[in-house]
Amino acid sequence: MKTIQISLNSIDKVKSFVNEITKFNNDFDLVSGRYVIDAKSIMGIFSLDLSKPIELNIHSENNIDEILTVLAPYIVE
Repeated sequence: MKTIQISLNSIDKVKSFVNEITKFNNDFDLVSGRYVIDAKSIMGIFSLDLSKPIELNIHSENNIDEILTVLAPYIVE
């Protein structure tokens, strides 16, 4: 598993983020405080506080580089 910080501070970013990660068969969890939600769920994402970066847990061993390349526009350094 790999954990990164991402920013989803607009409706368009949330939509495009979900469209990108649904192309992968891996599991993705978003963690905000004590809440953990499925990152492929648009409704779940909108239940979080999107004004600050969110932790994304990527459950993958083999294609992590490909996933990180696709998610580059959302990653907070």
